[in-house]
Amino acid sequence: MELLSNIWNSIQNFLFPNLEGVLGELTEKQKEFVRVCELCELEKHILPYKWKSIGRRKSERLSLLKAFIAKAIYNFPTTRVLIDYLQTCPTLRRLCGWESVGEVPSEATFSRAFAEFAQGQLPEKIHEAMIKQHYSSKIAGHNSRDSTSINGREKPAKKVKTEKAPAKKRGRPRKGEKRVPPPPKTLDIQLEQDVAKNREELPTACDVGTKRNSKGHTTSWIGYKLHLDCIDGDIPISAILTSASVHDSQVAIPLAQTSAERVTNLYDLMDSAYDAPQIHEISRRLNHVPIIDHNKRRGEKKQMSSAEANRYKERSGAERVNSNLKDNHGGNTIRVRGSVKVMAHLMFGVITITANQLFNLLV
Repeated sequence: MELLSNIWNSIQNFLFPNLEGVLGELTEKQKEFVRVCELCELEKHILPYKWKSIGRRKSERLSLLKAFIAKAIYNFPTTRVLIDYLQTCPTLRRLCGWESVGEVPSEATFSRAFAEFAQGQLPEKIHEAMIKQHYSSKIAGHNSRDSTSINGREKPAKKVKTEKAPAKKRGRPRKGEKRVPPPPKTLDIQLEQDVAKNREELPTACDVGTKRNSKGHTTSWIGYKLHLDCIDGDIPISAILTSASVHDSQVAIPLAQTSAERVTNLYDLMDSAYDAPQIHEISRRLNHVPIIDHNKRRGEKKQMSSAEANRYKERSGAERVNSNLKDNHGGNTIRVRGSVKVMAHLMFGVITITANQLFNLLV
């Protein structure tokens, strides 16, 4: 935490006074913007996107990257609203790197830059670097896993028809009869594969998802599903975007593998959707203690011990992060299409939440 504390002190005691001496008094949102940009160390990540003196000179990509951070912080619904605000707010415009109104790029330039950042997975790389730098040396108590629906603005992909598997014969096989063994389950396959292979095989096309809400009503949406791992302090440490129809359990293993490369934690907290032997197994392989709400498929529901039940209450952190992302940082204002761009849009919000929650550890 020493590095994080040094960054905080540098921002509070030196950066803010110098900026306010030039730009005037900063609002709370502008201070938040400065803190997030400083913690992300954007200059280190923007180097591959800088102009290489070939062809027409590009608009400054660092300024555009800062503007997308601002869009997530201010929860602007569209890029057009962001541009209008930059043109009327000189302080934020200059914090991004544009001195005059005429320097603010057009909406088309913002769109091209966003496509570059999304294709290169820049927001995901910034988030991963931030977590590894400021939390990899610490031990987290609980890792809460959950997913949330993401509404898209595109048509769902057409389902590819697959041949139905032959009906399973019941009873004992006859003498000399050879039966085809059933195909292995997805979770069994994931247990034996590395994280890159598991993530590659997850469906990411826009489709229709259905779930039962807390009141027992079935709801549907068109779009995607964002799966998050969050540790103590409501800090998101890893995220995966899939098709809306993908069941939560199918993402648990690759998400656990991703998180294990970034943070060391003691307990894995999950709701009953993740209650599968393979998910218990991967948690134990990673030297974690799985605390998963029992799914009453057959028989009576198994109750947790009092100690497990108290720890399970910490799982609400994942729900708070999902709510924060959707209500305050762009999770409900998806205007781009395709899983790559949708993930980039969401990750700018996740970056903002992560930076704020890391700094909250010092308060």
